[in-house]
Amino acid sequence: MDLQWRGIYKIKMVKNAGIFFFALLLLAISSCKFNPNLQGKGTESIQGIWEEDSVDYQNELLQYSRHQFRFSCDSVYLTIKTFAKVNTYADSCFNNGSWTEYAKGTYLSNGDTLMLTTTFTKSNFKQKISGCYRVGQYLPAFIIRKNTGDSLYLESLKQHLNIKLALKEKTVCVQKPLN
Repeated sequence: MDLQWRGIYKIKMVKNAGIFFFALLLLAISSCKFNPNLQGKGTESIQGIWEEDSVDYQNELLQYSRHQFRFSCDSVYLTIKTFAKVNTYADSCFNNGSWTEYAKGTYLSNGDTLMLTTTFTKSNFKQKISGCYRVGQYLPAFIIRKNTGDSLYLESLKQHLNIKLALKEKTVCVQKPLN
């Protein structure tokens, strides 16, 4: 009698294990899906072209930068115009104290924080490997102090400078396929 119960017990164990693995397989298959082959939508309230018209205390600063942000879906294109009274670069790069840098990448807006993951580029937003000024990654983070729809106030977490941006052109995200 004892052997008979052991056999029945083993059959039930195998049957239960089979049901368990089948259920687990169904769960795994139904939970998997491919990500869409489209860029993300980004944050609707900041889509467009934003420009910084002036910088606080720019006449007192030895060097300052004015920014232009172009938010397009989850992408950002950044133009940084720098003005300097003191030469910190090679003479061929100093350009009488004014120069422009470009960066492109993606952004993430989460609550009151705006984080950019960008790379310095040439003026056509193609990869910059060498040259004057900065190369490589540019990873600024900002606190969004105020967004009124036509003005955007950011505070840099690294430099603790305020950036007051005015909306120059509102755009709507048209998602493009990823290459």
